Amino acid sequence: MRRHNRIRAKVSGTAAIPRLAIFRSARYVTAQLIDDTKGLTLVAATDVKVTKGSKVERAKTVGLTIAKLAKEKKIDKVVFDRGGFLYAGRVKALADAAREGGLVF
Repeated sequence: MRRHNRIRAKVSGTAAIPRLAIFRSARYVTAQLIDDTKGLTLVAATDVKVTKGSKVERAKTVGLTIAKLAKEKKIDKVVFDRGGFLYAGRVKALADAAREGGLVF
């Protein structure tokens, strides 16, 4: 919680450059693009319905999905919020896939 709060104190998203927030549970990964000025979730993606592949592969699909949905909303720049999770494994796979999909952060 302390790590998460420290990151959230420094990272904030706007309508032009939203915050890419990641949540990693034991089973699933969720990513959201959030406008903190209005308190709105602009785009969200999760791997709950994806059944094939390892957890890392499913995180990659979430990264590509969030990038595709962001492009449809004409969003290309984001601020990355890893949510206090270490930048390794599924978090890194999601971030790399989002960059590969066209998001800049």
